Amino acid sequence: MKYIILVVFFATVPLSLFSAEPSAFGAGDLDVEKPYGLTQSEKVILQNKKNLKEIELKSNNQANKVDSLRERLDGLQTIIEGLSEKSHNNKLEIKSLIKKDLETDEYENRLSEVTQKNLQDIQETNNVVTELSILLNSINESYISKDEFNELVSDFNNFKELVAKELNRGSSKSSKLDKMSSAKIAKLARKYYDKKYYTKSIEYYEKLISRNYKPARAHFMIGEMNYYRKNYANAIAYFKKSAALYKEASYMPTLMLHTAVSMQKTGDIKRAKSFYKGIIAKYPNTTHAKTAKSKLNNL
Repeated sequence: MKYIILVVFFATVPLSLFSAEPSAFGAGDLDVEKPYGLTQSEKVILQNKKNLKEIELKSNNQANKVDSLRERLDGLQTIIEGLSEKSHNNKLEIKSLIKKDLETDEYENRLSEVTQKNLQDIQETNNVVTELSILLNSINESYISKDEFNELVSDFNNFKELVAKELNRGSSKSSKLDKMSSAKIAKLARKYYDKKYYTKSIEYYEKLISRNYKPARAHFMIGEMNYYRKNYANAIAYFKKSAALYKEASYMPTLMLHTAVSMQKTGDIKRAKSFYKGIIAKYPNTTHAKTAKSKLNNL
């Protein structure tokens, strides 16, 4: 009875992996902390998101700084008003001393006191001017400059140009293959793959995907070429799509094994272990299972 339960449990492992296929692969998700398996356009989108986030953060910091600076400026304004009033009072006192009939010594003493007060007021005024200069410099440094804004606009325009170029490049490549049958394209794609002309092979398989001609196999083959080129994140993305399109394909053991290896290479050890276990459970008497056991034991 125990053996029956174990068999049923293990047999369902790989099925659960693919029934929850997006979470199992996890590639191409721009919302995770460290996205992987991204296309060139998605990479540009991710970078633009980071740039916008930095601008937003800087803008929020600026708003807080401006509020603080405004409070400090209000305080300095009060000080300046007080100094102005003191200066006015000092002038009145000097005029009063002149009008009064005072002894020479007493006059000179009073005049010295008033002069000292004026010197102190002048020093306070200089301090206020210095602090105002510091505040102005801080404001100038905090605000997003015109150059920074133009750079952000330039990044966005470059992104639009990149997308346009990719669309144009895709259409020009398609034109060379438009008159060719899908079967012939598939044959040539495999021929280029066998010769390890991966760039050419990928072009032909991409054409098959655009025609929806055996798209599961086309995605698998492009995933394989990325795998052999050690572009593991991209390989995972194509394997993920292939598995979603056709889970019962004959190449599924290879797809699962290479997915697990790719995950291990990209540091996703937890998912790699799950795939290795799934291979061992579903394909126990294959070389894929033997390789999976070996790699699992080394983790």
